[in-house]
Amino acid sequence: MIRVLAALGAVLAIASAGAQTTLTFWPSSNPEEIMFATQIVEEWNAANPAVQIRMQPLPASRSTEEVLLAAIAARTTPDVAANIYPGAISQFVDARGLYEHDSLPDFMPFMTERSGEGVVGLYTHPSGHVFQIPWKANPVMFAYNVTLLAEAGIDPADLATYSGFLAAARTVHEHWGGAKHLYAPTVDVTWWQRFFDFYTLYIAASGGETLLAADGSVAFDGEAGQEVFEFLATLFREGLSPKGQTAQNRFFAGTALIEQAGPFTMPFYERNAPEGFEFALIPPPVPDRRAGEDVYTYGDPKNIAIFSNTRHPEASWDFIRFVLSPENDARFMRITGQIPYRLGMEEDPLFADILEARPNLQPFLRQNAFTRGVDDTPHLIEIFTAISREYEAAVVQGARTPEEGLRRAAQRARDIISGFY
Repeated sequence: MIRVLAALGAVLAIASAGAQTTLTFWPSSNPEEIMFATQIVEEWNAANPAVQIRMQPLPASRSTEEVLLAAIAARTTPDVAANIYPGAISQFVDARGLYEHDSLPDFMPFMTERSGEGVVGLYTHPSGHVFQIPWKANPVMFAYNVTLLAEAGIDPADLATYSGFLAAARTVHEHWGGAKHLYAPTVDVTWWQRFFDFYTLYIAASGGETLLAADGSVAFDGEAGQEVFEFLATLFREGLSPKGQTAQNRFFAGTALIEQAGPFTMPFYERNAPEGFEFALIPPPVPDRRAGEDVYTYGDPKNIAIFSNTRHPEASWDFIRFVLSPENDARFMRITGQIPYRLGMEEDPLFADILEARPNLQPFLRQNAFTRGVDDTPHLIEIFTAISREYEAAVVQGARTPEEGLRRAAQRARDIISGFY
């Protein structure tokens, strides 16, 4: 808490000679994150009469990116916003909406101590500046029904590779006569749904690569992408995964033995899982050629940013340092179940009671070291839309081969980047 008090004292020193400063803060509209934001703002305001925070949650009816781009255009952005999606940073930077955080006092030492050089480097813009502050990740893993998997005689370790996973899917199909499925990936073609099936599996299959190469060219139609499309297509082609949608939660109903899960789903599980429901977590499966390697996954990261129209960048930074203190990172995990980008949490006494009370967070904590976000490109939605269309045509419906579907998606992505669409 000494560092937190020091940060508060710094702000008091900055503002002691002048009138009260008011900073605006836009957090996520997620109920647990609003609860967290409310607590930290109340605590900050009580300790800092000279620098007050006015909180206004981002509207739930529109995407954060849409809201912030409109605010940048109208010059009505807040001083600070959370829930910043890394894939939209280039659009915000191109609109000159974000502050160069690396110019702030002690920014790099503070962030390196908290998150590590690798994480800070991951979110450094090609210009060399840091326009987003690493905050949290939600590693996507596979949750499995412990009871039903055991009933089918399947060892969870066999699910680590594509061959083992497909063999287990066939076993489940035979054991219950097609009434249950090992895995039922969604057939919803909404672009962002691909984060949690194709993209999660692609990151794992590629050993931690994203869709675009370092030079911005399309890279997802290589070996890893082909393996993922073929793996998913096999599930649908053999009737091992259902092609229909349902409003029912198949995982809780026991008709699917596996589903994707993240730390953000743990509060939902705690509230809604049937009595006696037992699950465990494993990384996503990988092609057999990667058996035994560290498995990467999609991290579903969200970050924090100061906007360029702020008149008080250093006061905003002091507030963010308070938000990112060890005590408040622990508070954030306790309230939301989500994983801060903080080194050493497994050994930190501040987090011990949280991990003891919520042991299912520990696999996510370990997985957090092996996550990837998305490419920082203004074409992100269009690229994922192209992939999603071919996912439906080639993977789910089998209207063309997985190879052809992936080739078409990649060509569409190249055309989008080149400005042909």
